[in-house]
Amino acid sequence: MVMSFADVIVALVLLGTIAGFLAGLLGVGGALMMIPFITFLLGTQGIDADSAVKMAIATGMSTIVVTSLASTRAHHKLGAVRWDLVKGLAPGILLGSALASMWLFAVLKGSALALFFAGFTAFSATQMVLDKKPKPSRHMPGVVGQTAVGSVIGLLSGLVGAGGAFVSIPFMTWCNVPIRQAVATSAAIGFPVALANALGYVVSGWNAPHNLDWSFGYIWLPGLAVIGLCTMFTAPMGARMAHNMPVLKLKRGFALLLFLLASYMLYRGLYS
Repeated sequence: MVMSFADVIVALVLLGTIAGFLAGLLGVGGALMMIPFITFLLGTQGIDADSAVKMAIATGMSTIVVTSLASTRAHHKLGAVRWDLVKGLAPGILLGSALASMWLFAVLKGSALALFFAGFTAFSATQMVLDKKPKPSRHMPGVVGQTAVGSVIGLLSGLVGAGGAFVSIPFMTWCNVPIRQAVATSAAIGFPVALANALGYVVSGWNAPHNLDWSFGYIWLPGLAVIGLCTMFTAPMGARMAHNMPVLKLKRGFALLLFLLASYMLYRGLYS
């Protein structure tokens, strides 16, 4: 199937609009949701399957740079971002992201990792649906612990093209961080995750064998520009809605998204 460039732009606008709203509402950058659609669009432009998947992951992650800024600004105005946690997690995030995007992303197969995340995200979603309360004495770890957690977030995000919310939100709520603060803080964490990984995708994809015009390493520039622009408008809308929703509904909304992501990762793990 071949799509005209105009049709591709229309599809990117729709994709960016939905992804931006989800980013604000649930603290996610929408990258995992975008990956299969961007892969399909790249395929209509004559890109081979392997390159299309890698470029979709890199492009989806890169849009989070813009999405996270718009979403974080809206959450910050509502006083929900835990900047102390952002500061504690950021060094590890940068380290893990660099390792994933500049090296592992180019050499590893994603099937085993996809199957692992299918199980992990399904487990996290089930915990949220059941609304189990963490022990009152549990709290976020200290500086060393937050650096270690940040490294895991950055590493896994870089390998699967996600902003890290599917790890950071369940972990923070497990440590008794209120769900609205966890969502807002996750949006802020998305910026260093996305920026570090985007730079790594440029480096690792500089001599990649794809033949698409308007690419920068593994990043597809039209996709980045159109989706990023759309999310700037819709992410604040989602953020405002997040603060007006009952906590249980917000948890269940995030759990539903996790189940969808688990299904997608299971499919990738079994058939990639």
